[in-house]
Amino acid sequence: MRFRDSIITAIKSLVANKLRSSLTMLGIVIGIAAVIGLMSIGRGVEASITSTFEELGTNAIYVIPHTPGASGFAGAGVTPTLSVSDADALKDSTYLRSIVGVAPVSTNYGEVTSGNENVVTAINGTTHEYMEAMNYSLASGQFLSERNVSHRDNVVVLGDKVATDLFDSDDPLGQRVKIKGRRFTVIGVLEAKGGAMMGISQDEMALVPITTYHSRLFTQRVATGEEAVSSIIVQVASAEMIDDTVYDIEDILRDRHRLAFDDEDDFVVLSQEQILETLQQITGTLTLFLGAIAGISLLVGGIGIMNIMLVSVTERTREIGVRKAMGAKRRDILRQFLFEAAMISLVGSGIGIIGGWAMARIFSGMNLGGGAITAVVSADIVILAISVATLIGILSGIYPALRAARLNPIDALHYG
Repeated sequence: MRFRDSIITAIKSLVANKLRSSLTMLGIVIGIAAVIGLMSIGRGVEASITSTFEELGTNAIYVIPHTPGASGFAGAGVTPTLSVSDADALKDSTYLRSIVGVAPVSTNYGEVTSGNENVVTAINGTTHEYMEAMNYSLASGQFLSERNVSHRDNVVVLGDKVATDLFDSDDPLGQRVKIKGRRFTVIGVLEAKGGAMMGISQDEMALVPITTYHSRLFTQRVATGEEAVSSIIVQVASAEMIDDTVYDIEDILRDRHRLAFDDEDDFVVLSQEQILETLQQITGTLTLFLGAIAGISLLVGGIGIMNIMLVSVTERTREIGVRKAMGAKRRDILRQFLFEAAMISLVGSGIGIIGGWAMARIFSGMNLGGGAITAVVSADIVILAISVATLIGILSGIYPALRAARLNPIDALHYG
């Protein structure tokens, strides 16, 4: 039997048993849709994080506290080890000529209220250099000034979403809000940035002078009694200076913290590129994990194909005997049943692709963890899903096909 005839025979057999064929490929349809949908969401999360960091530019260095003895990010920020004085030392150092700005940041969560409206958001204490370091722009008003910091003024700059939630379409400038029972005057509103960083929307924050933050809102100190900060953002003149600046910052902070030669750092200095690479590794692993979970559906679908094909061999034993008696060879019978299994997988894959794309479209635009995620359906995901599904279909059809091909024609003709 020619190759083309085997395909036609396989198609006719599947069409003749529409209900059985449809139920058999259902597992493949669900598996493919799940693989494409979930992996596309994972890719969307990765793309969102990458886009957010790229918007910040490549000239930023982040210094964060770290608990000695903890591996990776496990000890990051657990114990306060960085102080406002550390930030001042980096800013005033004549050794760090590549630095163009240093912004200490202290972060906590609290309720911001205006009249009957209230939101729980990140309260950041910082300085006037924060806006440029984080690449923010003002929608209205002004940002925190050096005077606001030195005078410990009760002023606040609101993120776009916080301003909208509290004042809707009203102008927030000059309005009073309460933070931890204290009145603050709104002096500025940041432009909407969109996206989320580490699951936190970039538009959900309230910024106050760092001196006001420590004296009137949240008090936290390092072991030496100095006011602690959650991070220090260092802006460098150019990306080419990043590596040298990182080493210089480490030397200065180790000296300030009086760490011996063999003592572990109680801080971590990370360039934006390092953070992005780490997050991409995490999201990449998450995407593969989601794909592996969805792949279980494909495996179940493959088992379903094997079971139905075995039933089909039993039901068509007499037909196989007739074909063998008329000259069909083992390879012809084997090829026909393998083609049937492959056809079920391919057709199921095609329907599953549509289902996966629909799933991705449904999840796209949903607010997941502070920002809208756009699921990314890429060609490699589709090709991978189809290849795996076809392979599973063929492997699932091998045993039933071999069983059919080995039937004795005489026994087959007398079957039933």
